[in-house]
Amino acid sequence: MSVIARPGDSGLATQTDGFAIVVEGLRKRYGSLVAVDGISFRVKEREIFGLLGPNGAGKTTTVEILEGLRSADDGQALVGGIDVRRDPHKVKNVIGVQLQSSAFFDGLNLLELLDLFAALYKRSIDAMAILKKVDLSEKARAKVSTLSGGQKQRFSVATALVNEPKILFLDEPTTGLDPQARRNLWELAQSIRAEGRTIVLTTHYMDEAQTLCDRVAIMDHGKILAMEPPDALIQRLLDKGFKGERLERSANLEDVFLDMTGHGLRES
Repeated sequence: MSVIARPGDSGLATQTDGFAIVVEGLRKRYGSLVAVDGISFRVKEREIFGLLGPNGAGKTTTVEILEGLRSADDGQALVGGIDVRRDPHKVKNVIGVQLQSSAFFDGLNLLELLDLFAALYKRSIDAMAILKKVDLSEKARAKVSTLSGGQKQRFSVATALVNEPKILFLDEPTTGLDPQARRNLWELAQSIRAEGRTIVLTTHYMDEAQTLCDRVAIMDHGKILAMEPPDALIQRLLDKGFKGERLERSANLEDVFLDMTGHGLRES
């Protein structure tokens, strides 16, 4: 799809073929605080793209703008070909959002909740098939309050898949999970990408970003400091003469843990 700059636009006049998200000169200010300072980036279709940064870096504000939840002060953002600043409600038809912490009606079981979400989106779904995709078919009649931490995160992903989104936003999906549940979420994310969807991931776990992401953008103080594949960023650091304090090995303690206890999920 071609995007032609109109009078008053910030100058986004480019081909968006092959890109799920195009951001140009995005800015957001809260009083004297510049949360997002003129950033530009593109996310390829069928890519897992990591947005990394310390607390207060501006990544949450950036993601909320892309999701149509917060308005930008300047710049442009196209998500699934939709101008988010012009039509923030329309973008919700092409995205799914998994939040780090979600609240659901506890009076409904998982199947009923998915049917409720489908009704809100005015869609007809196979709720059991969605639960099977996230390994929760055995919990179909259970309430969310009875689920383990990993199960709750997987169900949150399930609700984000109800409207068959082109682009899925995952907000720190494995925070607080045990190693088995964490690896299971990684496999789920990879399977979702294999279906042809694009994923934008925010995480504080650098090993998670290195394993999952095709490219990452590192933010701080509202700016993007670097944006490349993880291995390229690591090599760039090594080329500068960096020597880590720890000996790099082909396995880590988490691998030992999983080898001894098994990769399978242990959930009640």
